[in-house]
Amino acid sequence: MQSAQSETNRRHMIDSQLRTNGITEAWIVKAMGELPREKFLPAGKEAFAYLDRSVPLGNGRMLNPPLATAEMLQAAGITGKDNVLLIGAGTGYMAALLAGRVAKLVAIEAEAELASAARANVPGLDIVEAALSEGSKKSAPYSLILIDGAVEQLPETIEGQLSEGGRIVTGIVEGPVCRLASGTKYGGHVALRPLADIEIAPLPGFERAKEFVF
Repeated sequence: MQSAQSETNRRHMIDSQLRTNGITEAWIVKAMGELPREKFLPAGKEAFAYLDRSVPLGNGRMLNPPLATAEMLQAAGITGKDNVLLIGAGTGYMAALLAGRVAKLVAIEAEAELASAARANVPGLDIVEAALSEGSKKSAPYSLILIDGAVEQLPETIEGQLSEGGRIVTGIVEGPVCRLASGTKYGGHVALRPLADIEIAPLPGFERAKEFVF
C-alpha cells in the first residue's frame, strides 16, 4: 500500500515540476501521478523518488529526473499504434509508463541486475539483455525509438532499426550540457534536432570516438 506521504510527494512533483514546465499531455500527467516512482529505486533511496534530480540505480546508472521523463514522452508523440524500442530500461520506470499504451514495446538493458528489476517491476515486459548501442532487431523496424538517457552519437545500428518516417527521441551530450533531441527518419537517415536543455544522465556505450591531433 502506498503511504500518504508518497502520494503527497507525487502530487507535488506533478504540480511543481511537470505542470510548471509545459507538460500538457493529459495521459503523461495522469500516468506519472499514479505510478509510484519509489518502487523503481534501490532500497534506501525511496526518499529521493520525487526530487527534481537523477537518482543512482547502481552500476553507474541513474533514474532520470521526473521532468526529463515527461519531456521525452511528450516529445515522442506516443500513439496506440506505435511499435516502440526503449533503450536503457533501467529498473523499468519508463517502460511501466508506456506499458499498455503502445501496440508493442521492446526494452533493452545491458545490466543484468537492472534487467531483473525491470522484469519484476513491469510484469510481461519484453526485455532484451544486450549492449544498449546494439538495439534489438527482433521486432524492428520500430516506429519510435526512445533512448532513456543522453548519448554522444547515434549509432548507425540504431538508425537502421527505425522505420522510414519513424521517430527517435533521446538526450544528446553537447559539450558540457545535455539536450533533449528528436528526429524523424527520411531517406534512411535521422537528423537530430535539439529541443531544450535537460538534466539527463549519459548512457554508456554511445561515446564518440576520440579524435587524435598530430
